[in-house]
Amino acid sequence: MKWYEKIIAAHLAVTEQVSHCERMQSDRYFVWQEDGRNDLSADNFHVNTVVTGTTDLFTKTEFDPWVEELEKSFGENGISFLMNSIQYEEETGFHHFEWRWEVLNG
Repeated sequence: MKWYEKIIAAHLAVTEQVSHCERMQSDRYFVWQEDGRNDLSADNFHVNTVVTGTTDLFTKTEFDPWVEELEKSFGENGISFLMNSIQYEEETGFHHFEWRWEVLNG
């Protein structure tokens, strides 16, 4: 399975309200985007690549269950992650959660 198929599957296990790179016109949705990679070398050979990225949840639901559901889905799909930030955007009324993730390429 390709790295992006794992990322897409992890999000779709929670909801179909998910987009790659672009905000959606909704009160509750995920946006994910790749932003780099880490390469692993051993004995002067390239061994593997990990793709890095972020997922943002924009929600107007306080204590949104999608937070726990996405983290569970990341674990079930072999995706390493950490919660990077939690913010409340007063001008839009959105709770904004951001995760950083890493997934093997291949």
